[in-house]
Amino acid sequence: QVQLVESGGGLVQAGGSLRLSCAASGSIFSINVMGWYRQAPGKQRELVAAIINGGGTNYADSVKGRFTISGDNAKKAVYLQMNSLKPEDTAVYYCNLIGGLDYEYEFWGQGTQVTVSS
Repeated sequence: QVQLVESGGGLVQAGGSLRLSCAASGSIFSINVMGWYRQAPGKQRELVAAIINGGGTNYADSVKGRFTISGDNAKKAVYLQMNSLKPEDTAVYYCNLIGGLDYEYEFWGQGTQVTVSS
């Protein structure tokens, strides 16, 4: 059983920074992609950033230049450094992992709340 445990959310003023962490536990044959999604009240869950095994990254346009995703394969962990936070970044942030030879496994964390006050 794979579990993703997130940490680092909280309340911050606009312009501030937060760093989210996510660590995977359990047996994972192959980690292909790890990433962060977010869901604000009344909105659909959206991709924030993802990192592919090998180092490639992908960002939502709304966070480019402000957020940085990084990973640690040995620790099975992914991080999201969030700078210049805006009130519209307020959401529950979810860690996501896709694994398996055919990308057949997908796991989600429980979510961590990020609130940015104006």
